[in-house]
This record gives sequence, C-alpha cells and structure tokens, in this order.
Amino acid sequence: MTDEAEESSSLKGQMLPGIAGICLLLLFMTMANVVAALHGAFGTGAAKAGVLALCTLLAAGILGLMRLRKWGWALVTAGCLLFAAGDFYIFSKTHLASLLVRGMFMLVFFLYLVRQETRERLM
Repeated sequence: MTDEAEESSSLKGQMLPGIAGICLLLLFMTMANVVAALHGAFGTGAAKAGVLALCTLLAAGILGLMRLRKWGWALVTAGCLLFAAGDFYIFSKTHLASLLVRGMFMLVFFLYLVRQETRERLM
C-alpha cells in the first residue's frame, strides 16, 4: 500500500505527452475561432461575443492545463465536450464529413482527459 502512495505522489506534477498535444491543438483551434469571429464569420451580435468569451475561457484553461492545474483541466475538458457537441450538431444540419471527424477527435480528447491516470497528475 505504501508503494502505491509513493508512486502516485511521484507522478504528481508530471505532464503526459497527450496533454501537451491536446493543448497545442486546442490553442490552434481557439486562435482560428477568434480570427473567424473578428472577421464576422459568426455574425456581429451576441454570437460573436459568445464565441470570443468561450475562446477566452478556453485559452485560459489551456494555459492552466499546461501548468497542470485542476481548474485548467476542468475548462479544457468542458471545451473539448463543447467542441464535440457543436461539431455533431452542425454535422446533423449540414452533413459535412469533416465536422464528424473533428467531433470524434474532440470526443477522444475528452475521454483521454477524464481518465484517472490523467487526473492523478494534476496539482
């Protein structure tokens, strides 16, 4: 029992390679959504402000997850789930296969982030 406690405490604070990859991809997607919102792709009213607010929260969460903070993990996990839900919803309306693929990737990232091994390494 003592060996398990020592092993779990020695792993705390060490980043898994998947977390870094997820953070880099989500940072790129967040920046692309900000640029699209600023160029009017989401309209000019509440949708634009909503997208910019969500992108700000996700960017803060990405930086928090890169520092292995629990609040960053929570924001990024919610962001992955929102990206997947949005992609699946838009796919149901437009039937664009690229949205289905991106939604599946976001769902896999969500499932990776909610694993016990990933959560044990957060500070």
